[in-house]
Amino acid sequence: MKAFFEGIQTLFVDFLFKPLDGLRSLELVSWFGANTLNWIFMIICSAAIVYWIKQLRIFDDAGTENQDTTAHSFLK
Repeated sequence: MKAFFEGIQTLFVDFLFKPLDGLRSLELVSWFGANTLNWIFMIICSAAIVYWIKQLRIFDDAGTENQDTTAHSFLK
């Protein structure tokens, strides 16, 4: 059983976390380069929020949203 868990450790430490080790060493050279992945995620989330708000506005302007307080049975 010990070999099983050591195998999992080897998988993660020696293989799957190697790109993150590279980012950690890159931080000493370039902060912006090391945080590129974070910037990409922030841009994707910002675009998703803008799209979501536009869709909410479209449905709100069309009046298709049911804003009745009795829309759910548990609110009666």
